[in-house]
Parts: sequence; C-alpha cells; structure tokens
Amino acid sequence: MTEKTGAEVWQEVSSPFCGIAVDDLTIKVAGNAVSIIENGDAVTKKGFETPITDTAPRVKGKEVSLNDAVTHIANLLRDSKQPVIAGMATDVNGARSAMALADKSRATIDNMDSAAGFRNTLVLQDTGWMLTTLTEVKNRVDLLLVVGSDIEAEYPRFFERMVWNKESMFDQDIASRQVVYLGKAPSADASTSPQGKKAQVLGCDDADLPEVVSILRALVNGKTIQATQVGGIAVTDLAVLADKLKKAKYSVVTWSTADLDFDHAEATVQMVCEMVKDLNSATRSSGLPLGGKDGNITVNQVSAWQSGFPMRTNFNQGYPDYDPYLCDTNRMLKSDEVDTLVWISSFNIDRTPPKSNATTVVLGRSGMKFEQEPDVFIPVGTPGIDHTGHAFRADGAVAVPLRKLRDSGLPSTFDVLTAVEQQL
Repeated sequence: MTEKTGAEVWQEVSSPFCGIAVDDLTIKVAGNAVSIIENGDAVTKKGFETPITDTAPRVKGKEVSLNDAVTHIANLLRDSKQPVIAGMATDVNGARSAMALADKSRATIDNMDSAAGFRNTLVLQDTGWMLTTLTEVKNRVDLLLVVGSDIEAEYPRFFERMVWNKESMFDQDIASRQVVYLGKAPSADASTSPQGKKAQVLGCDDADLPEVVSILRALVNGKTIQATQVGGIAVTDLAVLADKLKKAKYSVVTWSTADLDFDHAEATVQMVCEMVKDLNSATRSSGLPLGGKDGNITVNQVSAWQSGFPMRTNFNQGYPDYDPYLCDTNRMLKSDEVDTLVWISSFNIDRTPPKSNATTVVLGRSGMKFEQEPDVFIPVGTPGIDHTGHAFRADGAVAVPLRKLRDSGLPSTFDVLTAVEQQL
C-alpha cells in the first residue's frame, strides 16, 4: 500500500532479527527510511530502523567501485595461506555463497556465535536430544520451564506469540498454562499471563545451575535426596517442580545458550536434555533451544547440508574437515594463525570483527563503526529489507521467506561473495 506522501506501508512482514520469526509486522518505508508501525519490539525496531549511512565500498579507507573492492578481496584470498570466513551473519543464499568461497579459497568457516551454539551442538553430537517446534509449543504446551535464561530480553514477543496466544489448535485452556523459571528471574512481565498470573521463579546463580539441574533430574527419576537445599533452592521446591513435570501432558524445557555462559555449560544442557528423555517414559516432554539471531541457525543449517558438518569446518585439504577446537576463530586469531579474515555481518551494526593482526575484509551492514578501519569494507544489504531471502527461525524447522522492502542499491552478501569466487 502506498500513502499519499509516497511512503509505502508493508503488512505481515517477517522479521530476520528476533529468532522466533514474527510475521505480523506493519512497516512503513519512505525512501531508505524504515519504521515499524505495529507489533514492533526493541529487537525488531533496532533491526529494521537502523539508518543507511554508507553506500560505497572502501579499500584502505578510500571509496572505490564495487568491482575494485571485489578484485582486492580476490587478490587477498589468492595470496592467503590461512583465510578464515567468519561472522557469518547472513541469510541462506549468503551462507551458500560463503561455503562455496570457503571451498574455493580453502578457508576455515565459523559463526560469530559458535561459542554459544556449540553448547547445543556438542550435546546433539554426543547423546542426542528430543526437541519440539515453536508451533507445537504454541498449540500444546501446558508447563514451560525456562532454564538459566532471560528469554524476555532476547526474544521479547516469545510469550505473547507462543505461550499466551489467544487460542490453540486443540482447544486448550491457555490460561491454565504454567511458567517456571529455574535460575535467572525474568527481566520483564511478558511471562505473566493475561489474567495476571506471574511465573514461578526458583532462583539461583549460574555457578549453581549445573548442580540444581542434576538434582532436578534425580528427583524426576524418583531418587532420594539427602540435602535440604541446593544453590539456595529448597529441595522440596525442586521436588514439587519434578512432580509438575511428570504430571504435565506436554511440558517444554527451554533455554538460550547465549545466557549459559559458564565453564562446561554444555554438560548442563546435556543434563536438561537427558531429563527430557526421562520424562518421556511416562508423559510427553520436549526441549526448545532458542537461537536464530544474526543468522546463527541459518548458517549451521546450510553448512550441514552443504558439507555434512556444522560451523568450525575448514577446507584446507580440499574437503571439509570439522574441528570445533582448532577451527575456533577467536583462538586462531589470538594465536596469529590467520592472515586474512573475511567477516560477514549483515544484520547488526554492533557485530564488528574482533581485534587481530589479520588483514580484515568486512561485508557488513551500512553504519558500522570500526576501532581500526578494515582493509576492505563493503556495505551490503540486509536480508528482509534490501533484498529477498530466507532465514531459519530458532527451532530450525522453518526457513522464513524475507521480503525486499526498499531499493537501497546495496549488493547482497551473495552477490559480493559470488563475484569474489568467480574472480578466483
């Protein structure tokens, strides 16, 4: 719809920024200015409303043509002994082109959020898990247990869309749903039901969470606990929670590994996932790891189907070689193992490359500020605003189609990386 002022209004727009892929945004576009009119939140407003400030590529701080910038990148990669393509905040096509370029240039590939993501991936690879989808949560959950995470801050509309929705497919009494936080307390009121029922909070420090989750799993399995409290939580309270989980018809245990930032957090994730398996011997329960921001689910999906492996895979030998330790970008940069870093960040202007001695190429969102100017900076379009695309939401089950809302003239990550590959 076009207003008399010349501005366009887009309805039912999907968001590539929020992880849960809300698809009910109403957005106004006037020239290159974008604003959310309806259903925005702090995450989506920042994502859509970041203004364009850079339009021309730069090499060593000087504006150049896109073709000259592409040629410079190709020359760097041609001469590189150890290139790394990292950041990887892009859409499906951008990730595909990055994988193709890594194969051609024999680079290592990694995502900016791999440290958090591998707290899930290592569990999946080691013992597996039983997960659900956002749609199943929306229609079936009767008890939601949030472990160690403040999901209201990172996914502001999760409760509105997935827990306190007005109706379900199976005529469930939505008001009867229960929400329990284990660890962190919620930072806002989204978990409070429309009728005013607040979430139960069993609070503890992150350092105590591994022990607390272990005791909860033991109680689910009918074990006797001699201690009276763990991590400041009464064991009797954990026993009540264990009983609720066993009596629930469809419980969901959710967490965000970005919040589980402590040593060996993957062991706690594994304990949660094993508890979910235990619960399924008598009732239905599922896990729900939350992610999907800055393309971190998208690039792992693409990497899995293109190479058979997740992020942290290198192509030095001419074939994909996965190693979650040796291919850690931060470790490689600190050890000065990298001579050329290609950093992709098309969603968030704050996600700039880490400091290093490597020659750095940035394909980033217009408006990025750098402490040290990269050797090459190409402002690229943002998927879902400047060009069409697809992005996987948090549950990895759906690739959400993204619209083009404006004609900014900015190239996509796919366009730039494909041009580099062709020059190689």
